[in-house]
Amino acid sequence: MGLFNRLSGEINNREKLIWFHAASLGEFEQGRPVMEAFRRKYPSYKIMLTFFSPSGYEIRKNYDGADYIYYLPIDTRKSAERFIQIVNPKIAIFIKYEFWFNYIDILHQKQIPTFIISAIFREEQHFFKWYGGWFRNMLKKITYFFVQNNQSLELLKSIGINQVMLSGDTRFDRVIEIARNRKTFPLVEKFATGHKVLLAGSSWPPDEELVQKLSSADGQLKIIIAPHEIHEEHIVAIENRFSQNKTLRYSKANEENIQQTNVLIIDGMGFLSSLYQYCDIAYIGGGFGKAIHNILEAVTFGKPVIFGPTYHKFKEAVDLIQRGGAFAVANEKEFVEIFSRLATNQEYYLNASKICKNFVEENSGATAIIMDKISNHI
Repeated sequence: MGLFNRLSGEINNREKLIWFHAASLGEFEQGRPVMEAFRRKYPSYKIMLTFFSPSGYEIRKNYDGADYIYYLPIDTRKSAERFIQIVNPKIAIFIKYEFWFNYIDILHQKQIPTFIISAIFREEQHFFKWYGGWFRNMLKKITYFFVQNNQSLELLKSIGINQVMLSGDTRFDRVIEIARNRKTFPLVEKFATGHKVLLAGSSWPPDEELVQKLSSADGQLKIIIAPHEIHEEHIVAIENRFSQNKTLRYSKANEENIQQTNVLIIDGMGFLSSLYQYCDIAYIGGGFGKAIHNILEAVTFGKPVIFGPTYHKFKEAVDLIQRGGAFAVANEKEFVEIFSRLATNQEYYLNASKICKNFVEENSGATAIIMDKISNHI
């Protein structure tokens, strides 16, 4: 009840408004390039952003690229009808996986153009099963799909969904923008200059254990650790793990002590995407758990990436392994071998770096494709 009262009090439904919905933070990052491109092209429109997950809402509830940011009320008929009546969007955009069927049905009834962007479909989903007729009918109510790969395009066409275009993944546009507008960190630059640097990004304890073995083998190596979780207990655990090294928390770094350390621990948020500019090789965490984290933030800087064995859900990881810009490792021995080859063989390193840069450039442009189509409905 409180959310609907807030919506009624804050939103003027006579204003022109576009609505973006993201499940969580990852989907938000995929939708962000389109939101920001829309803002530039149509400044008279208000932008509303909704989330399903607290991990998206809590981190981005103050995002200045949207005028209104809320949780999306649960997908019941009553909630969906009330929400759309209050908000009265001119266009609705769902990002990647989000299929809120009551909302989609009401948007369709009201003839509000509805798009799914950066979508991925897999054969095992309900839409493509013999019992999936109801789900297929809901998909037919979407105005247009923008998919990331040919497999998704063909799957949709196989069930009679022809309002679909292969646009690619908007995350490539996002990381290019990040690199173009990267933040600078003079202390980190001072730490890194003149050394080989490995950056372990979004690391978990199994990743840190692997990196620690490497630090023991190479005393000249400088390491930046940007852990996925930065609570005190984890930071202390990293310090203990690297106790044989000179460690330093970034929050305590200054002009003098930054040059006397060889393990820099990033104990703050919002730095990682720009920090990759200072490393030679990136190790991306999560691959010894549920799944690897974002590799594109490193790749856009032309940094070869190494990660654990749980990566197959991510097309960019699979593609880059095939091309030679990314490397999956299953144990310490493989990790040390790959890192050593990249660190000591200049030709091998430069080739991997070039592959990474070219890969991002080749896959850019999804935002422009999506904006061109959406503009037809303004």
